[in-house]
Amino acid sequence: GQGWYGCERMSNCKDCGRKLTHDEIALYKRMLGRGNVEFLCLTCFARTYDVTEEYLQDRIDFFKEMGCALF
Repeated sequence: GQGWYGCERMSNCKDCGRKLTHDEIALYKRMLGRGNVEFLCLTCFARTYDVTEEYLQDRIDFFKEMGCALF
């Protein structure tokens, strides 16, 4: 979606360096604060915060369904 303000260029994961998707950046901001300028991919996010990637994908879907402007 284009609901997010788009001021950040696409970034790379701060741990593994993989190119991040829009949804990964939006999820990181939604869960850990909109002021972040470095982000984690779903794999590294899951490992760092001891959750599953499936849980994180469910959160993405939930935030999209509720109309979160970041997504």
